[in-house]
Amino acid sequence: MVSEPYLPDPNFERTIILLCEHNDEGTIGFVLNKPSLSKLGELIRDLSQLENVVCMGGPVQQDTLHYVHRCPEIDGATEILDGIFWGGEFEQLIQKLESNQLRHEDIKFFLGYSGWSPGQLEEEIKVNSWIVSNLISQELIFETAEGEMWRKTLKSMGGRFSMYSNYPVDPSMN
Repeated sequence: MVSEPYLPDPNFERTIILLCEHNDEGTIGFVLNKPSLSKLGELIRDLSQLENVVCMGGPVQQDTLHYVHRCPEIDGATEILDGIFWGGEFEQLIQKLESNQLRHEDIKFFLGYSGWSPGQLEEEIKVNSWIVSNLISQELIFETAEGEMWRKTLKSMGGRFSMYSNYPVDPSMN
């Protein structure tokens, strides 16, 4: 999902959300393009050698750590898109990172998550808070700089969305 250019909620201003679960109990996803100031090794002392930047996944339970990756060999991971996995055994994941069996570029960590109760997200879509996009790819998640994701996604959608990508952050600057 892509936020509309002037979504008033600062948690979601110019964000790309990767939805990982959507069912009768609600929706869970992660903000892909809001890096925090923290690195994984700063948050978990035993992992001080790991320099992965941790993104702000959303405003819900910001004391929890989540991750998406490109490693199908992680036990318990759920494939959410072709070649993109959510979660799995944390110790196994860390072992693969430390032994270079998993490249640091192939994983994204998140503090907290974005969550919606049943029907809430559908209502937000109806009032045009979100643009639904199926253009989420491995390249976008793992290889695109966070600062370019929102604009790049809108441009790739074409039409009016391409115009949105050029909207100023502050409309009075237009």
